[in-house]
Amino acid sequence: MANQKNGNRKIVLASGVFDLLHLGHVRYLEQAKHAGGKNAVLIVIIARDSTVEKIKGIKPIMPEDQRKVLVESLKIVDQAILGYKDMAIDEMVNEIKPDIIALGYDQQAMAQNVKVYLNTHNSQIQLVRIDKFEADTLDSSSKIKQKIVEKSQNDC
Repeated sequence: MANQKNGNRKIVLASGVFDLLHLGHVRYLEQAKHAGGKNAVLIVIIARDSTVEKIKGIKPIMPEDQRKVLVESLKIVDQAILGYKDMAIDEMVNEIKPDIIALGYDQQAMAQNVKVYLNTHNSQIQLVRIDKFEADTLDSSSKIKQKIVEKSQNDC
């Protein structure tokens, strides 16, 4: 059932780090919004710097406020917000009230946490997994960072 405050428009929630924004991020967000159908509202949670450091062991290259501005500047995104401390799924669901939660192919831990929450709370929220797109030379932040390192070594 669509969120009542938006009429028949479904609210789709997506999340990620979005460090070094790239085409893979854009395709993920396009598919997430598409999952909500015509006139869906896409809300994107941007991971906090502290959360990224806790999970990945390193801080993102770009600070959270800049990553938020970049993501919310994408025309596919209706709203971007900074993440919740400790990735609190209950707070996220209670505040945003999504109809759909869209997760990327590489968000396995988050998918497990969301599934547990949805089952525990007997929620009607739909969980959608977005598949990886065709391989492209620069379709991930890691590949971009590696390309920069290689380029700088070759220029020396």
